[in-house]
Amino acid sequence: MAKSSSTDAVTLIRSLRSAYAATPTNLKIIDLYVVFAIATALIQVVYMGIVGSFPFNSFLSGLLSCVGTAVLAVCLRIQVNKENKEFKDLAPERAFADFVLCNLVLHLVIMNFLG
Repeated sequence: MAKSSSTDAVTLIRSLRSAYAATPTNLKIIDLYVVFAIATALIQVVYMGIVGSFPFNSFLSGLLSCVGTAVLAVCLRIQVNKENKEFKDLAPERAFADFVLCNLVLHLVIMNFLG
């Protein structure tokens, strides 16, 4: 039973790797940006767990900045993906402009929350 499970896992990883190899470079860059934002949020949570959360507004601002940026980047990835039929009429430049504008609004709110 364990051997079947491990071969299934290897087959799944191999198929995911081959499918991701066909992904366009611009989507891979967005994926890397999302991973970076989530990793930064995790580092902040670990740091807060070790050191403490004295300026709690600062911790929340940093965490919400990372998570909000990751969510906006996922939305950008969905809009830029050529295989997504829902946003076929949306130009990639327009999607990126929306991403930049939403990031600007997000970070203005976060800077206001810092106090």
